[in-house]
Amino acid sequence: MVNLKELGESIGAQFRDLNGLHPGLWPIAPRILSAFGLVLFVIGSGWYFYWDGQLNELDAGQQEEQKLKDSFKQKMQQAISLDALKEQRKLVLQYVATMEKQLPSKAEMAALLSEITQAGVGRAMTFENFKPGQIVAKDYYAELPIDIKLTGNYHDMGEFASDIARLSRIVTLNNLSITTGKDSTLVLDVVAKTFRYLDPEEISAQAALKKGPKK
Repeated sequence: MVNLKELGESIGAQFRDLNGLHPGLWPIAPRILSAFGLVLFVIGSGWYFYWDGQLNELDAGQQEEQKLKDSFKQKMQQAISLDALKEQRKLVLQYVATMEKQLPSKAEMAALLSEITQAGVGRAMTFENFKPGQIVAKDYYAELPIDIKLTGNYHDMGEFASDIARLSRIVTLNNLSITTGKDSTLVLDVVAKTFRYLDPEEISAQAALKKGPKK
């Protein structure tokens, strides 16, 4: 049976009186321990001076690779949906063109006001007030409110509103109020709003107004 005490003393004795001896002449235990320490030193130095930076670069490269993959997937999805987006754009442009045709120019406003008047007269209603208000200019169009007061029966008022909705130009009826007038007739107070294009000079004036005075 191995005596651990004697074994320990034998190994300890190998580490005595090493000063001045060449490492190649050291006993086996000091040489093994020195070799092990040298291996640890080399591994630690390699990790600190070389491998750690390499691993950081590898990690950064993997992150960049994932970003490129995500970007590629996103662009592939956009490419796949490109045709559908083009079709949607065509529909939107068609809708905008249709809406633009319903906006009269400045020269056509008088004819539109006449159409509104005819819509009431054609239903045997009486105009007590037809007063265009102040034009409100927006970016690319102008809004014209018209204060209207009509008398007639309930059925004629419904038909008048229906006729206004069927006009070729956009006209909205706002703030409707119906009261009872003389001889049991009904009085309709309403603000009709119509819209028209701004001509190039008006668009330029609106743009200049937004910019404000130059310093």
